[in-house]
Amino acid sequence: MKFKNLFKAALALSIVVGASACKDEAKVQTPPEYATITIKEDSVTVKHSFPATICGNSDTEIRSNVSGFIVKINVSEGDIVKKGDVLFEVDHDVYQSQYNTSLAQLHVAETKVKTARLTAQNKANLAQKGIISDYEKKLADNSLAQAEAEMEQARAMLENARTNLDYTYIKSPSNGVVGNISASLGNLASPSTAEPLTIISEINRVYANFSIDEKYMLFYTQRGGVNDILKYMPKVELKLATGDIYDEKGVVETISGVMDSRTGSAKMSVMFENPKLLLRSGNTASVLIPKTINNALLVPQTATYELQDKKFVYVLNDSNVTVNRQIEVEPLTFDQQYIVTKGLKVGDKVVIEGVGSSVKNNMKVTPITKEQSEAKLNAITKK
Repeated sequence: MKFKNLFKAALALSIVVGASACKDEAKVQTPPEYATITIKEDSVTVKHSFPATICGNSDTEIRSNVSGFIVKINVSEGDIVKKGDVLFEVDHDVYQSQYNTSLAQLHVAETKVKTARLTAQNKANLAQKGIISDYEKKLADNSLAQAEAEMEQARAMLENARTNLDYTYIKSPSNGVVGNISASLGNLASPSTAEPLTIISEINRVYANFSIDEKYMLFYTQRGGVNDILKYMPKVELKLATGDIYDEKGVVETISGVMDSRTGSAKMSVMFENPKLLLRSGNTASVLIPKTINNALLVPQTATYELQDKKFVYVLNDSNVTVNRQIEVEPLTFDQQYIVTKGLKVGDKVVIEGVGSSVKNNMKVTPITKEQSEAKLNAITKK
């Protein structure tokens, strides 16, 4: 009887212990699952942006070469003109009168030459026959020379008068676009006027002028050297004020040989073809210069968090426990990813999910792939 009671007691104890063990096992939780990536090297191309000002191939100031009142303006701001088109007209009357006077003086001088030439020929014949002395012949020759000199002087004065008359028609020196017009009808135009009447910008090709920082300058100088740096500069893009990318790519044509010690930058100029005349002098834009980085370490922006202006990520150790680690990154991003320059190495496993919310430092997790995480989210969404 005692044996049976002992057996029952042992059986009851084993049941209690077993139940307690089951409860303890239920309390042991599986570490939460979070998506992770393994850091590897990639080759990426990023685009550095530099603010630029657009200038025409040539920007020519239009000024009057003669003084006079403007009597006609033949163009408007923004007009496309061709070389030789008349832009402004200065009062012609005074210069037309000067031209007519000079023309008349030339006719008088030409008549004097004819008369002096006849006289010189006659004197030469008489001197040959001994009728007059050589002295009289030389006087006639000198009179002819003087008359010819006066004729040349009159011809030069006529040419000057013709030039001044032509200057009253102020013409475009090249094909281009008319800029701001500072003059109005009735204004006095003069060669000494400080402000030009307008500016004609030749814009079949334009130049984007900007400054490049020292670090970027060294990036290409180290590859191409000081003399051959232009050979290593890639073709660049132009981002317009609207945010659109210009159709034509540009070529870097000039780089300043001196760094500005105040700004730590060098001046650079990029040439863009402008067949549709879309770009105008004075436009603002941004030059986008591509920079290829080999062996880049990429980490999603969402995998980082900031603390006191410093960036951190969670890296898993060999026990899948999170360890916060500070990183440094390039100023530009690539496809919503940071390019890490310091703090990570190839093979590091980085948590990319729950950062900044549920994931904490020194937390054990179960790593899964990004695809597995997305599949779990889709399954939850469908329920």
